[in-house]
Amino acid sequence: MLLHDHLDGGVRPGTVVDLARESGYGDLPTTDAGNLRAWFEESANSGSLERYLETFSHTVGVMQSVEALTRVAYECAEDLAKDGVVYAEVRYAPEQHLRDGLSLEQVVEAVLDGFARGGREHGIRVGTLVTAMRHQARSMEIAELAVRYRDAGVVGFDIAGAEAGYPPTRHLDAFEYLQRENAHFTIHAGEGFGLPSIWQAIQWCGADRLGHGVRIIDDIKVDGEEARLGRLADYVRDKRIPLEMCPTSNIQTGAAKSIAEHPIGLLRRLSFRVTVNTDNRLMSGTTLSHEFAKLIEAFGYGWDDLQWFTVNAMKSAFAPFTERLELINGVIKPGFAQLKWSGARPLA
Repeated sequence: MLLHDHLDGGVRPGTVVDLARESGYGDLPTTDAGNLRAWFEESANSGSLERYLETFSHTVGVMQSVEALTRVAYECAEDLAKDGVVYAEVRYAPEQHLRDGLSLEQVVEAVLDGFARGGREHGIRVGTLVTAMRHQARSMEIAELAVRYRDAGVVGFDIAGAEAGYPPTRHLDAFEYLQRENAHFTIHAGEGFGLPSIWQAIQWCGADRLGHGVRIIDDIKVDGEEARLGRLADYVRDKRIPLEMCPTSNIQTGAAKSIAEHPIGLLRRLSFRVTVNTDNRLMSGTTLSHEFAKLIEAFGYGWDDLQWFTVNAMKSAFAPFTERLELINGVIKPGFAQLKWSGARPLA
């Protein structure tokens, strides 16, 4: 179960090299796939969200044709399925793929085609989230795109990009439109900026989920084993607002110091609606299995904890209720029961 994964943040290095060669893109730092993988990971380990986001110029740069977008989406579905993911929501910003003349509709349809074929061939359901960039002014246009394609595989809307200076309320008209259309949306908030970003995303914009939401920890005072929640943190927990947490990525962008010190440990203990995600598999050099393995090592989690995170994610997905229930009761719980019965250690 994966709710927060960026299409342009999970491209295979070999595919980046292939697409650069085919499209004439000449700005890659290296054309050796192995060295390119290392470059992405090293560049992302800067501790700065802004620097982290710069690495995307290369992946986006080679994703400017129907063929490239379809290939990347197909390979994404294949890679997630191989990692054991049965349902994923993958996001991307259509407005970033128009450089060579594609229309927004062509971008969306190319990605949907790739995911549809990848899903059929590898046994995974992938819904897409179309993202608007928070520093641009196309959010209403992208929101309308999400509604137009919601019966074809687009399950929701998102805004992303550097938070500081670009509050979610700048896009209030788009969020109000989505609410009127009974459409789902998540908002990147509480990663590079603090509580005001989270408060605006929820109370002004009406977000169904929070992308990251790490800084909710700033509204929790801990004294030994006691934790006292402020009004915003209390509201987020009471309303069961899902937090799309991405531990490795949060360390790279400076939102957390280490896995052991990541707020996910406390938030899980306090029973917030926490989910575990990859964010950008290429830049973070990660998979969902790797994220779980790091949490097991840091917090001593067992199968019950991993099932709790997984069920949280499925409950919080933008898929229809009947589909969520079917996956929880028909796939996730039986799968974990079998793992526990087998006596295998988590991700040993």
